[in-house]
Amino acid sequence: MNARSPAPLQDLARDTEARIGAIPAGERLPEWDLRDLYARPDDPALLADLDAAERAAQVFEAAHAGRLASLSGDALAAALREYERIEEIIGRVMSYAQLLFSGDAQNAENGRFYQTMQERVTGIGSHLLFLTLELNRLDDSLLEGRIAGSAALARWRPWLRDLRVFRPHQLSDEVEKLLHEKEVTGRSAWNRLFDETVAHMRVPVTRDGRTEELTVSAALNLLSDGNRAVREAAATGVSKAFGDNIRLFSLITNTLAKDKEIIDGWRSYPRPGTSRNRANMVEDEVVDALVSAVVESYPRLSHRYYAMKARWLGLDKLKHWDRNAPLPGDVDRSISWEAAQEQVLTAYAAFSPELSALGRDFFDKPWIDAALRPGKASGAFAHPTVPSAHPYLLLNYHGKTRDVMTLAHELGHGVHQRLAAGQGYLMSGTPLTLAETASVFGEMLTFRAMLDAETDPARRRLMLASKVEDMLNTVVRQIAFYRFETLLHDARGKGELSSEEIANLWMRVQAESLGPAFDFTGDYGVYWSYVPHFVHTPFYVYAYAFGDCLVNALYGVYQDGSVPDFAAKYLDLLRAGGTLRHKELLAPFGLDASDPRFWKRGLDVIAGFIDELDAN
Repeated sequence: MNARSPAPLQDLARDTEARIGAIPAGERLPEWDLRDLYARPDDPALLADLDAAERAAQVFEAAHAGRLASLSGDALAAALREYERIEEIIGRVMSYAQLLFSGDAQNAENGRFYQTMQERVTGIGSHLLFLTLELNRLDDSLLEGRIAGSAALARWRPWLRDLRVFRPHQLSDEVEKLLHEKEVTGRSAWNRLFDETVAHMRVPVTRDGRTEELTVSAALNLLSDGNRAVREAAATGVSKAFGDNIRLFSLITNTLAKDKEIIDGWRSYPRPGTSRNRANMVEDEVVDALVSAVVESYPRLSHRYYAMKARWLGLDKLKHWDRNAPLPGDVDRSISWEAAQEQVLTAYAAFSPELSALGRDFFDKPWIDAALRPGKASGAFAHPTVPSAHPYLLLNYHGKTRDVMTLAHELGHGVHQRLAAGQGYLMSGTPLTLAETASVFGEMLTFRAMLDAETDPARRRLMLASKVEDMLNTVVRQIAFYRFETLLHDARGKGELSSEEIANLWMRVQAESLGPAFDFTGDYGVYWSYVPHFVHTPFYVYAYAFGDCLVNALYGVYQDGSVPDFAAKYLDLLRAGGTLRHKELLAPFGLDASDPRFWKRGLDVIAGFIDELDAN
């Protein structure tokens, strides 16, 4: 059990069905250089790091296993420093392996290297596992006494606090070690199978009598094409490609859901989402309040907006391939990479020069991979790697306004990770619910700057509508995803689900969330299978809605000027990393996520944008 959550490799805050675009002619997009981690998979430095980490882990286990209760506070602090040092070494190795694989999952050597590193690192981690298990067996009074008597150990209080959240769910040392070692042939192996399958898939799209075989990312991009026939052709192709593989995706989903049910049962988690909530350091009741608030707001948000969109498009009903269709008159201009960079950094600088300076490093140095190529992971993410290095950003840049928003979003993650790096490897990572704060806030800064700079009323209206759609994708769609997962895991507890049964659950939540403006075709029932978070990080998705609503409330405080030195307080929030919980982080801004009115305040921002659109 590790209190530091692994970095997600996908960021679904950008709806995977992104707007189509073409890169400006002759422009070369940046690709990252991973040599700040390692030069190549057989780099002698990487191999030496693994050997050194393995020796250090064995020495560490021999010196401390079974003896933590007898250590003084200072000695325990020294043990934690050594534990963190070893963990950071293996974290660097796995960061490199993950990024290499994400850059080209079609390359079989990358897949083998990734699996080999997972196996090697899992073996090293087996020598370290005792520490978290043994710490959680210490009596509260004994641990508090050690902390009270040692300033060095007091520094680790936040990490110990978060670790002990899992104390009631901890199993025997033997079972924990078994689960740890079997991970490489269990969930991780199924994750890899999913990733490699999607990376190799080709989607048949017929246009003008000619059929093209496109990557999944390219085909999903066409769902935002201005030509409705092209959108329909892409949707048909996606349905066919995923439908042809639906037995495999259903098997992966059923297996992982059952695997989770078994482990949750052993750990005595009351419901499928609880383990994720514990990892997010948020109470089940707070998540329930968020979900209830969003579901109750479906009629005034998504139902209302999509009814308006159907009228604007001149349609009686929308099909699923119309959801991200551009609006009439929306000729989304091609935006060069250089222009996108300056738009984002200028918006950041207007809020905080320090924030902008941290962001500029990503462009001045090879820390971003924005190029389009086969085999590359779709979507976008920011990987923190380790504090002794720096984050890397992955995007698929198509030169459109939404891509600029994605850049602003991922750069927010990157600067957050850099600011929090001072907390060290074990405490720099934030719970997923707070990890979206800087990304969504950076996106809002950029959107507001672009909106204020636009003088054409028609363009401003289109930009506002695009923002509303992004917010609906981030809030309504992600909560619908969460509802789908909840229904699926509950149903899986009664037996294996057929692909048709999974499709029925998917169609149910889509109809519920998107509303009566849509007429869904039956082949939309396979679209659940392209969402990687259902495989990689179950119940992750509500974190995006959490982050969006949180930032809406936070940005409202910034706009009304009610909090002095807002920017300085905001940077302190980011620097805190994982050392503070959401109550402590939001208190300086007069906000409380446990208050049901907090979520309504965030959702009211979206409703206000829709009101503004309806009035014009």
